[in-house]
Amino acid sequence: MTATARTRKELMRSRRGRAHGCWDHLFAAVLWPQHGANLGTLLRTCDAVGACLVVPRRPWVEEAVARGNTLRHHSCVHRLRGDPVGWLAAQRVVGSRVVGVELAEPAVRLADLPPARERTVMVLGHESTGIPQEGLDLLDVAVEIPMLGTGHSLNVAVAGSLVLYRLAGLV
Repeated sequence: MTATARTRKELMRSRRGRAHGCWDHLFAAVLWPQHGANLGTLLRTCDAVGACLVVPRRPWVEEAVARGNTLRHHSCVHRLRGDPVGWLAAQRVVGSRVVGVELAEPAVRLADLPPARERTVMVLGHESTGIPQEGLDLLDVAVEIPMLGTGHSLNVAVAGSLVLYRLAGLV
């Protein structure tokens, strides 16, 4: 087999013609961020899968999101005011399915996670401490990403990107 890379023009014709608006369907909620670099990576993934990014209002978060937006258009970012746990509880009230990326009992393996067919909020915790217990109590499902190496978890941006692609039904 001889592979030929598609041109930028061919790629653009095969994709949507304009930037997506917020689907109100799939959200990546980084509610307890530690590293700004992860926010830029997740913002790019959100654009790729048609999701929106939810981040807390903090000066360093705003700067990280702005710096991380390497796209030429405005991206779908919701800035959360107040308590992240209260926001998650409110999402449950409006009928959202809450999926946490966390090493928790019980958890489903990433390969067994079905694509989102309803409004879904994917929650990512703090890079070191994860999702606090009050947040875990609000999850409909926890997702575990199996690993063969010696580390116990992936970088938050990498883990979030894998789960977003799965929830979007793209893998």
